[in-house]
Amino acid sequence: MVRDVFFAVPGDLAAPTGGYSYDRRIIAELPALSWRAEVINLGDGFPYPTVDTRAMACARLSALAPDRPVVIDGLAFGVLPDAAEALRASHRLVALVHHPLALESGLGASEFASLRASERSALACARRVVATSATVARVLVEDYGVPCGGVSVIEPGTDRVCVPPRKNARVVKLLAVGSVIPRKGYDVLVAALARLRHLPWQLAIAGDCGRSPQTYRQVKGEIARLGLADRVSLLGAVTSDQLAPLYASADLFVLPSRFEGYGMAYTEAIAHGVPVVGTTAGAIPDTVPASAGVLVAPDDIEALAAALQRLMENPADRERLAAGARAAIFPSWPEQAALFARVLESVG
Repeated sequence: MVRDVFFAVPGDLAAPTGGYSYDRRIIAELPALSWRAEVINLGDGFPYPTVDTRAMACARLSALAPDRPVVIDGLAFGVLPDAAEALRASHRLVALVHHPLALESGLGASEFASLRASERSALACARRVVATSATVARVLVEDYGVPCGGVSVIEPGTDRVCVPPRKNARVVKLLAVGSVIPRKGYDVLVAALARLRHLPWQLAIAGDCGRSPQTYRQVKGEIARLGLADRVSLLGAVTSDQLAPLYASADLFVLPSRFEGYGMAYTEAIAHGVPVVGTTAGAIPDTVPASAGVLVAPDDIEALAAALQRLMENPADRERLAAGARAAIFPSWPEQAALFARVLESVG
C-alpha cells in the first residue's frame, strides 16, 4: 500500500545547497519504500520571509489535510512557531533540522536570541524531529528542549563514485564547495592562501554567490586587494553535472567552515577520492575520517595556512589522505531514506 506524506520546503527544491539536496534525495527515494511525497512550496526568503510570504506559508500549511505526516524543512519550520502551534494537535508534524538557525555565522546577539527562541517554540510542536547529524541532535536536546527520545539522527547519504587515477601536477588545484556566506569561512581561506603566494596553486570556489551579497562583495574585494584574482575563481552555483569534473580534477578540497550540521560537501569530496582540509567546527570531525582529511580550529588562519602548505609541498601526504578517502565508506541514500520512512511510520 502506498502512503502519502506532505514535504514542505522553503522556495525552490532545486536550489544547489546541501539542505535542499538532502530533501530532494530523500523525496526521490521514498516511492521505492511505498511513500509518495507531495512537495509544498512555502515561498522564498526563509529564514527571513516577508510578512506576505509568512502569511502565505501559514495558509498553505493550515490547508493541508490532517490524514498524513507533514515534514517541514527546518529553514522554514524554525521561524513558523505560530503555524506549528496551530497544527500540533491536528497534524503529525515532523521537523527536519539540518542545523539550528541561530548557529548561522554573523548574527547579532538579539538576532541569535530571536531565532533560538522561535525555533525552540516551533520544535516543541513537532511529533518527531529529524536531525542530520548526531551533533545537531545533541544541540537540539541540550539547547532547544527537544526530548532525547523525540529526535532521530538520519545523516545524508553519499553516492559511490568511480574515482579516476590522479597525476601530480606542478600546480595544486584546490576546490571549495559551498554558498558564499559568512559561515563557510571564505574570508579565512583567502587570508590563508595569501600567505602561500610562493607556492603554485589555483582555487575554484563553487557556490551560490547571491545568498549573502555583502559576503560575496567582501570576499571578492579581499581576493582583489591581496592580488589573488588570477588564482581564485568564483564560479557561482553549479549543477551536479558541472561539479563532478571539478572534483575529478581537484588535488585538495578545502572549506574552513565555522559550523556545519553535517557537511555534505566534505563527504562528496571524499567519495571522489579528494583529500579534505576542514575545521573542527560542528559535525565536521564526525563527518571527515582522520584517514581522509586534516582539520584545524575554525577562524585560525595560521593553522589553515600551515596545513595547506604541508599538503601542497608533500604529494606523498596528499596521496596518503587520498587513499584514505577512497577507502572511506558512507551510508547510501536508499539506506538513509529507509530510516526516514521508519520515522514517517512512527508518527502514523
